Amino acid sequence: MREIDESDALLLALVTNRGSGQTVASLVSEVLTDGVNDVWRERFPPDLLGSAHDDLLERASDEVRDWRVKGYRFTSILRADYPRRLRSVHDAPPFLFYRGELGVVQSGGISVVGSRDASPEGTQRAADVARHLVERQIAVISGLARGIDFAAHTAALEAGGVALGVIASGIAGTYTPASSRDLHDAVAARGALVSQFWPSAHALRHTFLQRNATMSGLGFATFVIEAGETSGARAQARLAMQHGRPVILTDRVVERTQWGRALADGQRANVHVVTSRAEMHDAVSLVTRTTSLSTLDDMLVASL
Repeated sequence: MREIDESDALLLALVTNRGSGQTVASLVSEVLTDGVNDVWRERFPPDLLGSAHDDLLERASDEVRDWRVKGYRFTSILRADYPRRLRSVHDAPPFLFYRGELGVVQSGGISVVGSRDASPEGTQRAADVARHLVERQIAVISGLARGIDFAAHTAALEAGGVALGVIASGIAGTYTPASSRDLHDAVAARGALVSQFWPSAHALRHTFLQRNATMSGLGFATFVIEAGETSGARAQARLAMQHGRPVILTDRVVERTQWGRALADGQRANVHVVTSRAEMHDAVSLVTRTTSLSTLDDMLVASL
């Protein structure tokens, strides 16, 4: 078992003891800019007798150690194995817990999202999109909810593809309905199941929105199959735009929602509306090609 890395404990201690006026996102940005040790010393400077805050760090170290003892696999935003694409967004979570292979998370994919109360046509479209992504060797990202998420991940696994599930509860939480647990296990076995929340955390209303932000950050595009005016898919589309990620909408979303029509007003080059399988193929090819060029640019910049 890997020894406890002090940076993990420092980061956890900072996150759990930040000031009431500071968000996790702004703290993480500060840590990435100034370094976790410097931020710790600035927030909790030692006194003449040494550090007066050793107990905070010790409690954080104990918690990290407990995660490892219990077998929870995780990485932090300070580590090299943290997904590069996710690290680039402003609301990247400080820790990621996972079951499965972290390499799957690194490679990213395309989020396939939509309504929990999906129509038969919507679930068929989700399955078609997922199978196409598998053919292109692109991981299918979804939130493992019923409806569109369930259809997309089930089709991806049946087609022999890679699935990446991002959940709104802790990795050891009990939120998951019994009917979905088999799918969670299958996703973990054939891809990765990921959570940004402490292992035993329960799903709450705000954690679903945070989960959507992470799904967007991990992927290189979001594909909305079918959604209502207040759907979580709407929130993810908005977050994807904030992250600079392309959004693909079906004609059904545009026809039936005001927010879909607003996104598809022709003023945004990275919003694509598809009405057929051929257009779906073209949109996926375009966002994949654009992402490949962006990745190459990042590699060239890093080499200079």
